Amino acid sequence: MRRTLVRLALYEAHKKTNKMKRIIKKGITYAESKDADAKVRAIVEGMLNDISERGDVAVRELSARLDKWSPESFRLSDEQIENIVADLPQQVIDDIKFAQTQIRNFAQHQKDALKDIEVETLPGVFLGHKNIPVNSVGCYVPGGRYPMVASAHMSVLTAKVAGVKRVIACTPPINGEIPAATVAAMYMAGADEIYLLGGVQAVAMMALGTETVTPVDMIVGPGNAYVAEAKRQLYGKVGIDLFAGPTETLVIADDTCDAETCATDLLGQAEHGPTSPAILLTTSKKIADEIEEEIQRQLKTLPTADVASVSWQNYGQVILVDTEEELIEEADRIASEHVQVMTKNPRTFLDKMTNYGGLFLGQRTNVAFGDKVIGTNHTLPTKEAARYTGGLWVGKFLKTCTYQEIRTDEASAMIGEYCSRLCAIENFAGHQAQADLRVKRYGSPHPLKGSNKTPMETEVLNK
Repeated sequence: MRRTLVRLALYEAHKKTNKMKRIIKKGITYAESKDADAKVRAIVEGMLNDISERGDVAVRELSARLDKWSPESFRLSDEQIENIVADLPQQVIDDIKFAQTQIRNFAQHQKDALKDIEVETLPGVFLGHKNIPVNSVGCYVPGGRYPMVASAHMSVLTAKVAGVKRVIACTPPINGEIPAATVAAMYMAGADEIYLLGGVQAVAMMALGTETVTPVDMIVGPGNAYVAEAKRQLYGKVGIDLFAGPTETLVIADDTCDAETCATDLLGQAEHGPTSPAILLTTSKKIADEIEEEIQRQLKTLPTADVASVSWQNYGQVILVDTEEELIEEADRIASEHVQVMTKNPRTFLDKMTNYGGLFLGQRTNVAFGDKVIGTNHTLPTKEAARYTGGLWVGKFLKTCTYQEIRTDEASAMIGEYCSRLCAIENFAGHQAQADLRVKRYGSPHPLKGSNKTPMETEVLNK
């Protein structure tokens, strides 16, 4: 009997340490890919140096060469913007208004949750912090194959809710044409300056400034590998929101879901680009067995199949596990940008998961809602950055700055004595002199060594 119990205990321990994770489809991982390679870094570095040295001339040359775009002015005039907005169908305007209302509302609730504080930590010692908006922000709104209208809401609008005084926005022309809906979204979100300019040259112009453009304090917004690398190299000169990589999605499903829904939601994000990871994580062998056939069925009619098929072929993954606990563990390991949970109890993942950019709970919810309209921000961490940061939100545009004030002589002298001794430990003579001056000027004649405690010190040390 005892041997049987020992064997059972060993078996249970073995099960816990050797969980049955099965890789049904393996895709390229970040460890195996080098999308921000040396060539991209060198090209971007050269472009940034050129713009830093030659300003507007370099910006114009790059735009003409890369986008075949060299208007009299990259900045749109008020009259141009008004005409662009006026020419759009009313339904487009109404839809943008609806989306921006949702995003503004949620951002305002987030801001309202952030409070300035001031507390008296010791008698006469007041400490506090203030949430101060960044003074100026540059928002990059991608174009190319997909005019990212929603990115205008997520960046410009959120910065304005935070209280940023000057928000400028850039978006590229598309085949020599103005992306009217994107410009309208920028304008309606509150952009103070709108430029029709794309790529590294747009990011550099906003961050470094030129003869005609005053530089900003912070750059936000997604973009291609060159834009992402430009932000990485400019970080420090300006603040940024995130080091962005390709769009990622993780679909978590059990037997309460089905292969059609999973495939639709995987391909819905795989269409972003040919290197966008789309991962199915499931406890359902039925879904795992059916997903590839369903993916191929949907690709036959999906208008963006040329991109989505490449993404799925190279970066798609299917992982089959046994338990809900393993779903949570694997999801936290993957740390995906988007995590869509379609299980019997989706809120369990809200309670227990710790690594994700955005969480989408239940089959009624999906990532596209979050990308376009529901109200949360779609600029989210990628490349496992969800292990240590969240996405863009109103708080990213605010600096939480502390301040200190001592209002009594006794408090200044008491803090000064402790500070003096602590500075001496570290051999900071100049720091110690600052403290000693306050002790001399505001303190009582008792020895600096602290052999005699003031009533305030005694009260603090006894707590």
